Amino acid sequence: MFVAMNRFRVKIGSEAEFETVWRDRESHLGDVPGFREFHLLRGPSTEDHTLYASHSIWASRTHFENWTRSDAFRKAHAQAGRTRSNYLGHPVFEGFEVIQSTSQAR
Repeated sequence: MFVAMNRFRVKIGSEAEFETVWRDRESHLGDVPGFREFHLLRGPSTEDHTLYASHSIWASRTHFENWTRSDAFRKAHAQAGRTRSNYLGHPVFEGFEVIQSTSQAR
């Protein structure tokens, strides 16, 4: 399993627009081989920004990398540049191979 995260520093006052863009966009993830789940996370705020992270889970790093080269990826990110002024700096990517997982018994 592979976890892909992007961290965003969103300018104070731009949080609602940032969340709306993510909520309303077509992610095209539902039919992508190896995709498991997605979460948009809101973290703490500082004087000048609120921290967000996009968090997606994939069957493998290979599945994630294949998605980044796909038409679905290009479609999902086609409008990404139009709200760039809401960010402090560029998003920071972090990718992780899952070593251990624990789930609540059902």
